[in-house]
Amino acid sequence: MAFRALGTNCSIQFRLDDDRAALEFAARALGWLGDFEAKFSRYRPDSMISRINREAGSGWVATDPEMDAMLDLAEEVHRRSDGILDATLLPLEQVWDWKQVHLALPPADRVREALALTGWDKVERRPGAVRLPLAGMGLDFGGFGKEYAVDSIAWMARQHGIRDALVDLGRDLHALGGNGRHPFWHVGIEDGCHPGTCWGGLAVSDQAVSASGDYARYFVHDGVRYGHILDPRTGWPVANGMRAVTVIAPTCLDAGIYSTSVFVLGPRDGLHLASLAFGVEVCAQSESGIETSRAFGSFLVQAA
Repeated sequence: MAFRALGTNCSIQFRLDDDRAALEFAARALGWLGDFEAKFSRYRPDSMISRINREAGSGWVATDPEMDAMLDLAEEVHRRSDGILDATLLPLEQVWDWKQVHLALPPADRVREALALTGWDKVERRPGAVRLPLAGMGLDFGGFGKEYAVDSIAWMARQHGIRDALVDLGRDLHALGGNGRHPFWHVGIEDGCHPGTCWGGLAVSDQAVSASGDYARYFVHDGVRYGHILDPRTGWPVANGMRAVTVIAPTCLDAGIYSTSVFVLGPRDGLHLASLAFGVEVCAQSESGIETSRAFGSFLVQAA
């Protein structure tokens, strides 16, 4: 089934002989995604995260166990990515608003002001409440929320006795079993230097795949390319020659953490960081070529 959710194109492919059970799973998955987006999307003015953001610089905001769990996850993701994935980057995302056409660069002082409002260490928490102490601060779970949702839907599929499924939320994937013809799913690796084409493919089963790249959203100013992935250390788009990173991992959350981190850190430091995580394999494509972790090649198959 194909649908729109979380601001992107999504699909869930699965095999289940019981039609009623299949409909029940589909309804549960779509219902869960709707509730997840309503609560955690910063684009929804009535969401809990929007309420927290509106109170920035003011008082504490009460949270429920679900929001506490997402804040715990934001902290874990920040730690595991060495600070690259930071849920407080909303002020910078607003400065570099990718929904508008960029005719000029944002003023450097505006970038500095937004950067001063970021940093997970600024977030104040206590049981059942959170506070953003500076006016203008804001949270955005976009750096890991979609990947978390992919894993949650895959877990639901297993609960419904589904052995073969491919959960795809905006090209963040979790593959269970195989596609019916093979005991795996075939996933293309997009060529960051030639968008719209794949330079290879992956055979994955009971694994997740996430890709990061700036080949789809970027602009050129005075001959310099500015992509949509921001470096939280500078407040500016990543400018290290990276074009695309594809990561295979046990969970989509793991894959997403390291695909973004490797893209921001670059091949050398990024591959080292990913090497410290269990079961994570990386392919990093830059302007100068492709580098992979040791076992990434074992997943490669001929491009579709």
